[in-house]
Amino acid sequence: MATSGCTWRQLPPVFGPAWPTVYRRFVQWSRDRVWARLHRVILDELGARGELDWSRCAIDSVSLRAAKGGH
Repeated sequence: MATSGCTWRQLPPVFGPAWPTVYRRFVQWSRDRVWARLHRVILDELGARGELDWSRCAIDSVSLRAAKGGH
């Protein structure tokens, strides 16, 4: 939902709690780096199973600010 352009108020009911609760948890979990840790756990698990195919790897820098104004 974060990359789809959906606003917090448009979250489908399947998410459970009201949008302010979902937003508050998202902000807190982002601050606490829960998403980064979860991503690492998933990569470690897949790697241990031999299920990672690094030949199909991509790095997206859209969310990173260009250093020195991109010059």
